[in-house]
Amino acid sequence: MSALTDELKAGLDAPICLTWELTYACNLACIHCLSSSGRRDPRELTTAEAMAVIDEMRRLQVFYVNIGGGEPMIRPDFYDLIDHATSNGVGVKFSTNGSRIGAAGAARLAAMDYTDIQLSIDGADEATNDAVRGPGSFATARSAMDHLAEAGFGPFKISVVVTRENVDQLDRFEALAGHYGAELRLTRLRPAGRGADSWHRLHPTQEQQVTLYRWLLDRPDVLTGDSFFHLNALGDENLPGLNLCGAGRVVCLIDPVGDVYACPFVLHDEFKAGNVRDPGGFTEVWKRSELFTELRQPQSAGACASCGQFDACQGGCMAAKFFTGLPLDGPDPECVSGHGELPLASVPAEARPAPTSDHSKPVRVSLGPTRR
Repeated sequence: MSALTDELKAGLDAPICLTWELTYACNLACIHCLSSSGRRDPRELTTAEAMAVIDEMRRLQVFYVNIGGGEPMIRPDFYDLIDHATSNGVGVKFSTNGSRIGAAGAARLAAMDYTDIQLSIDGADEATNDAVRGPGSFATARSAMDHLAEAGFGPFKISVVVTRENVDQLDRFEALAGHYGAELRLTRLRPAGRGADSWHRLHPTQEQQVTLYRWLLDRPDVLTGDSFFHLNALGDENLPGLNLCGAGRVVCLIDPVGDVYACPFVLHDEFKAGNVRDPGGFTEVWKRSELFTELRQPQSAGACASCGQFDACQGGCMAAKFFTGLPLDGPDPECVSGHGELPLASVPAEARPAPTSDHSKPVRVSLGPTRR
């Protein structure tokens, strides 16, 4: 294990990547949404409170913040917050479904410094994408891409959650990114939020994981955000990235109401370290919270200690284990050696932790014509 990995496991003075969900409000209802977004929480941070958090980021010398939601562009103060961050040297990357990016919005974004955009799609065609993200969402995202290209924004990112339904479209995603001069970003499907209900039928098969690993090895320029380090157990060559779980060490998340979680993929009370409204703000949470201090201690390999691939995969993803009911020191549910299959099959559905909160909009049920 490298000295750099050891240093990162002990935690840094500031997160490498701070994920910040600005709002739970969203006009889509993606079936794998990590935060079960839909309705705005009335307790979400005010503009003044959000700007104070940005000021803390500047003092901590956070290089950039990864903004998401919900749909972050729904907040009326979205551009004000972006301006405040970038003018204070905090770069912004934000994820969007593109529904708020018309010609004027694209031009405004193109004129901003230190701002990067990730447009989310989950299929290279309308049928595949809209089955996950909702009717019309593919056309909306493509329209936003067109507007950004016409405005001369530059190389925005196309962000894709890899599922068993779209693994065979990897080449098509790559071609789509090439068409726009964009970068392709692939991320792992996690069983969190609404994804807890869809993960078992959408996560890639073992065969598809091998395909994905080989495809990524041949394309080191495809971004992954360290999503797939569990795949490193498949071969002698590691995928680019940190190859570790950075929860509470190099990454964390702030949710719309200011709660700070160790991992962007585990919005659950067991992984909540504090709140930016607490005395000392985000800085106190990051540097001295009990949870983060514990996570930065040397961790046991647990049940994976006897596996010769542990150094390659580091036991996999904490979020994937937690929300499927597996022990955190056990194998990843998608362990490429198959060590997670038996433990996963033995976990009853009622034993899987439920998300702490659900912001999904109520589903309207049509009962059909009234019978007389």
